[in-house]
Amino acid sequence: MSAAGLYRDYRRRPEARALLDDLYSGAIARFADLPEVQALAALTQGMLEARFGAVHPTESHRHHGEAELAQVYAAAQKDYANAPEIKAAWRAVWEGAGLDPETTGRDRLHLRFQPPHPPGAERAWARSTATVSFHRDTWGTNLYAQVNWWGPVYPLSAGRTFAFFPDLFDRPLANSSEGFDIADVIRRNREAPHTVGKGEMVPRLLEEIDWAAGVPVVIAPGEIIAFSSQHAHAGVQNHTELTRISFETRTLDLPDHLAGRGARNVDGRALWTTPGMFRRVSDGVPLTEVLGVAAFEPFGGV
Repeated sequence: MSAAGLYRDYRRRPEARALLDDLYSGAIARFADLPEVQALAALTQGMLEARFGAVHPTESHRHHGEAELAQVYAAAQKDYANAPEIKAAWRAVWEGAGLDPETTGRDRLHLRFQPPHPPGAERAWARSTATVSFHRDTWGTNLYAQVNWWGPVYPLSAGRTFAFFPDLFDRPLANSSEGFDIADVIRRNREAPHTVGKGEMVPRLLEEIDWAAGVPVVIAPGEIIAFSSQHAHAGVQNHTELTRISFETRTLDLPDHLAGRGARNVDGRALWTTPGMFRRVSDGVPLTEVLGVAAFEPFGGV
């Protein structure tokens, strides 16, 4: 599939039921003209440029050693996730995309930095600068009414982004999700946020695939895509000269989650479902309280 055929374009405030059903069926929605997304991108740029001063954020990797850079980015991520104005801007994005804040949960609001990684160079792994390996989010969360939201803060290129494998959406893949314990990963990350092992962040692919089938995502700042957590995707190693900066998070439609609606599970077998990672958009109340469930609920498997 070409990049041109990857997306289905949506206008402001689509009918939520139709949007969600499209996403659960494998559509990748692109919102290319939402003023709320444009406002979020501009707000994020302003925060970053104020933070990094005379250094453009996409060139920030040139001004810090590797260990220091990881800490600089981690601090920026924390401040971004907790900023009230960022939370309000994301809520406006979801309302512009047709979602109801009263029936939608949201994950942590994440600002991602991917500095250049020269071919063949060794790099100490850090969570704040990592390139995420091939995975489905569902391998770790078992949430099939989950939708991922992703957009660039600054311009992308095919060598500074992530890639979809759309032909694998409903094809079972051998993976290490069986026995994967995301509760343990979260616990260890809280205890030592800079030392969680790379292979422990997400379950691993355990078979060979055609890597050339990956389709890079190249959209403009001020645009955003939404896609089912079932979609297989992977970070593209950044061999360019600039740091890729993007924002992302995930939402969970509560009625669909409770009714068992969502993408079809073809190969996820992790130990838990993870509603405890989400808060209701309207008021920030954890879904553990909204739904009356534990943070990690046992999963029955496929």
